[in-house]
Amino acid sequence: QRAVALILFLCVPGMRAETARYSVPEEAERGSFVANIAKDLGLTGEELLARQARLVPEGEKQYLQLNRHTGDLVVREQMDREELCGQSEPCLVRFEVLLESPLQSFRAEVRLIDINDHAPVFLNKEIILKMPESAVPGTRFLLESADDPDVGNNSLQHYSISSNEYFLVYTRRRNDGGRYAELVLDRALDREQQAEVTFSITAVDGGTPPRSGTALIRVVVLDINDNIPVFTQTLYRVSVKENSSQDTIVVVVSASDLDAGTNGEIVYSIFRNSEDNLQTFKINPETGQIRLKKPLDYEEKTTYEIDVQATDGGGLSTHCKVEVQVKDVNDNAPEVIITSLTSTLSEAAPPNTVVALFNVRDRDSGDNGRTTCELTGEQPFRITLLAADSYALVTSETLDREQMEEYNVTVQALDEGSPALSASKTLLVRLLDVNDNAPTFTQEVYTMVMSENEPAGRILGRLSATDPDAGENARVRYALVPPPTGTLAAASFVSVDAESGIVRSLRPLDYEKVATLEVTVRAADGGSPPLSAQAVLRVVVRDENDNAPVLLPPPPDSSAAGELVPRWAPSGYLVAKVVAVDADSGQNAWLSYELAKATEPGLFRVGLHSGEVRTARAVTERDAARQKLIVLVRDRGQPPRSVTATLAVALVDDFYDAFHQLGHDPASGQQPQVAEEEMLTTYLIASLCCVSSLFLLSILALTANTLCKARVRAELPPPSPSCYADGDFSNNGVGSTGTLSPAYRYEMCLTSGSGRSEFPFLRPILP
Repeated sequence: QRAVALILFLCVPGMRAETARYSVPEEAERGSFVANIAKDLGLTGEELLARQARLVPEGEKQYLQLNRHTGDLVVREQMDREELCGQSEPCLVRFEVLLESPLQSFRAEVRLIDINDHAPVFLNKEIILKMPESAVPGTRFLLESADDPDVGNNSLQHYSISSNEYFLVYTRRRNDGGRYAELVLDRALDREQQAEVTFSITAVDGGTPPRSGTALIRVVVLDINDNIPVFTQTLYRVSVKENSSQDTIVVVVSASDLDAGTNGEIVYSIFRNSEDNLQTFKINPETGQIRLKKPLDYEEKTTYEIDVQATDGGGLSTHCKVEVQVKDVNDNAPEVIITSLTSTLSEAAPPNTVVALFNVRDRDSGDNGRTTCELTGEQPFRITLLAADSYALVTSETLDREQMEEYNVTVQALDEGSPALSASKTLLVRLLDVNDNAPTFTQEVYTMVMSENEPAGRILGRLSATDPDAGENARVRYALVPPPTGTLAAASFVSVDAESGIVRSLRPLDYEKVATLEVTVRAADGGSPPLSAQAVLRVVVRDENDNAPVLLPPPPDSSAAGELVPRWAPSGYLVAKVVAVDADSGQNAWLSYELAKATEPGLFRVGLHSGEVRTARAVTERDAARQKLIVLVRDRGQPPRSVTATLAVALVDDFYDAFHQLGHDPASGQQPQVAEEEMLTTYLIASLCCVSSLFLLSILALTANTLCKARVRAELPPPSPSCYADGDFSNNGVGSTGTLSPAYRYEMCLTSGSGRSEFPFLRPILP
């Protein structure tokens, strides 16, 4: 009971070209076998199960079921052919078999074979006919038809009547295949003999066994009315558009009767031969206007045959036939029916990947039912025709989820009617991400600042990298790149949080040891394989004022005799230079010098930035021979740090005095005043000895002095001074760095008349 068509593949994979056809009796029990789909597809039950075979019905209801294990197509729910298709033949239940991996579609249809499950039924169980007694034998009378919803041989086949003396029945066939009964008068009636004739009529179908229905016919014999109505046409053919509104006039039938009076008055009616006609049309009993009771639908029925009866006042009647052709109008928009949809698609899918399979159906006919299909908007998809009204939505180019995460693909179907009607369906296609993008840092170099000696754990800043991928492919993790062997291990100073990218210090830094450090950071995503990017993290240590100024050696107060200044030194005379350095940088290392304390504050001054100690005025005899200076060296940090230098300055006026100063270390005595008193006592004792012996040695001393003067004048050169030039000394002065070297250079000059004084003055050679 089944016929399987040849199955051919089209160029585009996924859809079968021909339709497989099967058949099954209507109202077959649930589970009834229809066909073996697997055998027709050339597949095994295991392959059907692996490829997730399923049925997609054309309508909303699923009447059939596929057994994936055996490949059998069975009845899921009983199907009534008359309920599904009415009088239409053949009655087809269409569906598609969808297979996945790869995606394929297989069209099939099951024809419902009619069974004789309905008996003919008369609309009225009692039919009353009025006939004049003057009716001649052979007169034909139209009878009400019985209704049998079955089709083919199971439909109504013939009529029969019970035995009587006056009538015969003939079965007639209409153009649409329906059968109706005509009652033929076989013997003249005589009202005076029999006023009413009663018999039964039976309608029999052609089923096995046959079914039948009966009705009672009562023929009332009327008094003579020798003229029957006559229609102007025995057949009226008209056409009506299906979009005609209710009460639209279809046709006007007209009949006339030669009789007069009530016997000539005609009443029109629609003969009860079809319940559908009575529900669709109505007739004005006086004018014969036939109007619509409801709108027509070409897609449901294309032709109506109406039997109109005209009856005069005497009970005589005649009938005519009205054929109504329904004209199709474009009143049905196309339908887009999705049979398979892949709602998620990898962005790496190649072109021509099948996204969806769908059909387009239009219930209209002719040009009104011809459709075309297209996509709206510019999108990376296209439509491929697979078979008549069957399409596939495929990709037309490579996809990129980072440019567009999802697409609303609108499929529009348009018919060729006038005006054209269209329908559309929007498919949501989401793209699945693949790891095709590496993370990107927002900066190539991140510069972060931290203060030196700052405790560990402080947040220095945050790294930021973005990845346009999604999910794990966009999850960025940060890490420090190990430095080359032998370089500073920056990982011991800073750390990077793998998830947030927050940079923290691991331990305090000393600006004087590490002013800046650089490390390479990597951002890697969570894809497989992971992709990464690198950036440079530069940590700049901000100097803090944590180092006090330091005096460079030798300290000014560490020499044996301190600084020697001649009594004749003018204002601005360079006494000494204090040199200090600060290990800090910037403002924290800017040093200033000032005189914090002095024996005579007005005698000396200190250069603010040079640290040079100079005389503020000329030295006088009243100035103390011993001067003590305290120089304060201060930086500009916040808070400032400082150091003091103590200078011992001796004011001298001859060589003896300088020698005496050189022989006594001021630094060795705790109290300079005590040293001066001891020296004064020595002078007094020496003076007393000299006075006591002066008288005894006066003559000898005078004579010796005179002889010595004469000899010295003869031996000395001219009175011009003789000095040692700077070039006679090695370069032990101020170094290139501006600091004092450990050695000092002194210039000594002798003049004529130096016999009275070994050293007129002594001063250091300073820049």
